[in-house]
Amino acid sequence: MLRIVFMGTPDFAVPSLLALVEAGYQVVGVVTQPDRPRGRKQVLTPPPVKVVAQEKGLPVFQPKNIKDPAFLPLLRELQPDVVVVAAYGQILPADVLNLPPLGCVNVHASLLPRYRGAAPIHRAIINGEEETGVTIMLMDTGMDTGPILNQASLAIGPDENVGSLHDRLARLGAELLLATLPFLARKEIVPRPQEEELATYASPLRAEDEIIDWRRSAREVHNHVRGMDPWPGARTYLGEKVLKIWRGQPLPEETSFSPGTVVEIDPRRGFTVATGRGVYLVLEVQPAGGKRMTAAEFVRGGQIKSGLILGGQVNKV
Repeated sequence: MLRIVFMGTPDFAVPSLLALVEAGYQVVGVVTQPDRPRGRKQVLTPPPVKVVAQEKGLPVFQPKNIKDPAFLPLLRELQPDVVVVAAYGQILPADVLNLPPLGCVNVHASLLPRYRGAAPIHRAIINGEEETGVTIMLMDTGMDTGPILNQASLAIGPDENVGSLHDRLARLGAELLLATLPFLARKEIVPRPQEEELATYASPLRAEDEIIDWRRSAREVHNHVRGMDPWPGARTYLGEKVLKIWRGQPLPEETSFSPGTVVEIDPRRGFTVATGRGVYLVLEVQPAGGKRMTAAEFVRGGQIKSGLILGGQVNKV
């Protein structure tokens, strides 16, 4: 049975780690990011992979920097046949990539070469993709540029959000990893180079990416909102205060109102906003300093009226 070092940090990596353990592989070490302060009280919190690894009695290593010269001898002592990586959060140096005989294998949440980089799930939904998937690849020194070992696709629902797609891809990644490792161990897979001309990049999310641009179509606004749910959240401004938009529905009806204008108030459902094409029915919001609530509750609180203009930094340029 293969000796495996697993490298991963967030929830996405947990199903892959559990799959390896439950399949009986020798997970001889788990490498994850250091504990970080979380929440308003900045409580030092272990990453999800560390929690699961400790529950399973696996040795855990948390180097601040994977390039620390002291880490390579430690990794060498573990004698892994293969290193499995799933959303670890640091770029692996060549010394690490070249250490295991079978290489370093990455579980990536896209159909490479599309959506290389840090935010493939968010970007796929924001861009209105109807399909995505998981790629198992051999890692090289580039950013998700290594040859492909295996892939599996799945459809993205028209109203699916990041949370739902993230969980489905995490499970698919674990399944595909288990399906791939036996063939890799027997050297029965011929790695397939990526087609560079088809490559796209899923850049990390920035604060300005959260802001809704009402000048876009209602469908594009909808893709943006669901592509930010449940984290970090799409936002606009009601006056000078942030208003997060968590859920809505694009409507085909046209309006002469300027983009961002609150067109109609519906105490039963919420409120509609004019966009560059069509209107957007807002169904769930979160006012500044408040909790998530239905847009109907928000409307009944008298905090928004027709004719008001929602906007953000994009609109105020």
